[in-house]
Amino acid sequence: MHALRKAFATFDKTKKGYVEAKDLEGILNNMGTAFDLEDLNETIKRVDIDHDGKINFDKFVIIASNFLQEDDEETITNELKEAFRLYDKEGNGYITTQTLKEILKELDNKLSENDLNDIIEEIDEEGKGKVDFEGFRELMI
Repeated sequence: MHALRKAFATFDKTKKGYVEAKDLEGILNNMGTAFDLEDLNETIKRVDIDHDGKINFDKFVIIASNFLQEDDEETITNELKEAFRLYDKEGNGYITTQTLKEILKELDNKLSENDLNDIIEEIDEEGKGKVDFEGFRELMI
């Protein structure tokens, strides 16, 4: 997570909390990450749902995780843990299914309410209204 934070901060010089989508190519190049430019642009379109070109750190983690070395599963898991921790504000070890719905909506605004409910039902089989990190990780990978 430190490497991603450092890379993000390098391009967020004014500390606005976001980087421009057009800067992501340079950030990933600086990190030494291999990527296909077309794949990067498609991923940006998918994650930047409001199409304002402003990528906050959470969105950056999601975008960058698509291009990290696949054999570096530990890095991806650590990035997802950090993202999970940001949503698990009370530190209970879970997020609510409502929070997960909001995350999923932010990642893909084309998901209908039925799609979201199906995903939640699949991941929250017992209907407890909570998702732990492992469930979150499985969904995101």
